[in-house]
Amino acid sequence: MGAVMGTFSSLQTKQRRPSKDIAWWYYQYQRDKIEDELEMTMVCHRPEGLEQLEAQTNFTKRELQVLYRGFKNECPSGVVNEETFKQIYAQFFPHGDASTYAHYLFNAFDTTQTGSVKFEDFVSALSILLRGTVHEKLRWTFNLYDINKDGYINKEEMMDIVKAIYDMMGKYTYPVLKEDTPRQHVDVFFQKMDKNKDGIVTLDEFLESCQEDDNIMKSLQLFQNVM
Repeated sequence: MGAVMGTFSSLQTKQRRPSKDIAWWYYQYQRDKIEDELEMTMVCHRPEGLEQLEAQTNFTKRELQVLYRGFKNECPSGVVNEETFKQIYAQFFPHGDASTYAHYLFNAFDTTQTGSVKFEDFVSALSILLRGTVHEKLRWTFNLYDINKDGYINKEEMMDIVKAIYDMMGKYTYPVLKEDTPRQHVDVFFQKMDKNKDGIVTLDEFLESCQEDDNIMKSLQLFQNVM
């Protein structure tokens, strides 16, 4: 996934190296042309068709090509299982334990609960997180926090996610976090979100609370940065 994000952030037109002579230039041109055609062929036959994915996401056809190439570099089989996902994710957080949060994140990407994430699953989630509306991003985040997928968030689920995020960030944070910081964080947020005090947060309560409280929104945006 690191290669995917890296290639995506550098989407730009290729610059040809200056030619030393016509023969050298022609050789480079033909080689790049063949590489581009091969890449197009590989991508166009994977996995659903770029036109369909382009219609379903906020990415252009060219962006999807680059994303798919990065995805295939990390996952040659075309799918990623949870163990591989954890290994890739751990590379970004060497000072902490990212395994638990990666587990929750993997389940959010694996919308069909098959135990593997296909390119379609990955790019659909990425489209929401990078270019979705505020409402779309909040709905996706609600689904992440709703660990057991019963349509509600209880306090323990919120605690599990928040603690996993703090564990992932590791001990090298500034300022240094106290051991009870995650619990304090959850207590404040859950009290604000559980408007009818029934011990659970519904989607409507979540959306309303996030959009009316700048502190909650800023914290969620901070957490989204680790996705």
